[in-house]
Amino acid sequence: MLSEKGKYASATENRRFVWAQIVWPLILEMNDVAFTLKQFQKKSEQVCRERNVTILIPSRGLISLMKRGILLKERDIYSIHFKLIPYMRLRAECNYATAIHEVRIK
Repeated sequence: MLSEKGKYASATENRRFVWAQIVWPLILEMNDVAFTLKQFQKKSEQVCRERNVTILIPSRGLISLMKRGILLKERDIYSIHFKLIPYMRLRAECNYATAIHEVRIK
């Protein structure tokens, strides 16, 4: 018998999806550490169309990434944490686990 996911599991899944399928590919595509909400929305729509997936509110994943410290917001610009910039420069794979690990290292 399968049960529905709890709110924390759903939030984590949403955050992972938004990072892996929208934010990180957008960063690599633009080759820049920052993006606007409009760019995020455009990429989100494109990914949802291509994968035939419906994300009810992708901005929740974006906000959740900000709360985790992976993304920073200044005015209307979102940017990745400075410790993730080397991954971007190398165009390396940076999954959610790697991102959270890099950001949380003291």
